Amino acid sequence: MANKLISEIPLPKSIANVFSARNVSTAKDALSLTEFELMELLDVGLTEVRSALLQISEIVAPPYQTALSLMEQRFQNEHLGGHFPTGLKGLDAALCGGIPFGVLTELVGPAGIGKTQFCLKLSLLASLPTNYGGLDGRVIYIDVESKFSSRRLLEIGLRSFPEIFQMKEMAQEMAGRILVLRPTSLAEFTQSLEQIKVSLLQNQVKMLVIDSMAALVSGEHEQGARRQQTLSWHISFIKSLAEFSRIPVVVTNQVRSRNHDDASRYCFQVQSRDGAIETPMQYDSHLVAALGIQWAHAVTTRLVLEAKSGERFIKVAKSPISPPLAFPFHITSSGISLLSDDGKEVMGPEINAIHYQGHNEIINFGMEGLH
Repeated sequence: MANKLISEIPLPKSIANVFSARNVSTAKDALSLTEFELMELLDVGLTEVRSALLQISEIVAPPYQTALSLMEQRFQNEHLGGHFPTGLKGLDAALCGGIPFGVLTELVGPAGIGKTQFCLKLSLLASLPTNYGGLDGRVIYIDVESKFSSRRLLEIGLRSFPEIFQMKEMAQEMAGRILVLRPTSLAEFTQSLEQIKVSLLQNQVKMLVIDSMAALVSGEHEQGARRQQTLSWHISFIKSLAEFSRIPVVVTNQVRSRNHDDASRYCFQVQSRDGAIETPMQYDSHLVAALGIQWAHAVTTRLVLEAKSGERFIKVAKSPISPPLAFPFHITSSGISLLSDDGKEVMGPEINAIHYQGHNEIINFGMEGLH
């Protein structure tokens, strides 16, 4: 707006002609001068200068907004963006409806904890007709580690929605809506992303799942700054896909061994109730999310899947609308189910810690360059 032409601003014709004659052609030109400089340049009085500057400022300056109008705008954007219910009642309530549209939602946890099971259930739900709580559209599922199982998908569907999946034709139609891509390298994944943007419009895609981003990056030989630069491009592109398409984008992430200084890297997540930063020595878990702090800031919602004291938990570790809550869950033939819809509030370093007690299958795939 600063480059708006003076001739396009409804000033009195006499003063507009003076501006034009003195080569003051844009709002920026006029507002860059003091009142007295304009009086001298235009050879007019202070009253005329102040009146002209006021009119120019009203046209080009952004209007002020009250706190109330900003809050109403946020609620409207969230309503338009919407949330996709996961079918897990307590979790959906905590997230104000489910997985948010238009942003990145991350599922992070150790191998075998249930991330892919969660993704399969979400993909199935998105393919269902709207009267069954679905999005009635296609799903693009990027299966990096070849863990996608069509047999398991149909089993979840049959157990969860027998009225649909007992009919062969309906079961085939629902399964046919899930498009599976299996890139074998970061280069192939990059090509897939560039093609997906067109597919989002042409094929009525209603959800994007990437399982998993960390596995792709860990397979590359680049280290340090070069790997970070590569990851940065992918983060930006995936975020732009989410914002462009206004669909839920779910990305899984793996875990790595915790460095001694990880607590300070994630200090925005490990503050205690009184605001004090907890010390790293208070952690009893040695696992944290892979991909580093840049990725952590890119995701809007982070759901941690962990095992502790013989139980599995889904933990809302990061969300702009939910407190940090943990829900116990188990995996059945119908997919992930909550054992309780009442979440337990998590405080201090527990927000960022990832537990996997009783298991030895800890992933540490050498991602030091991404810490």
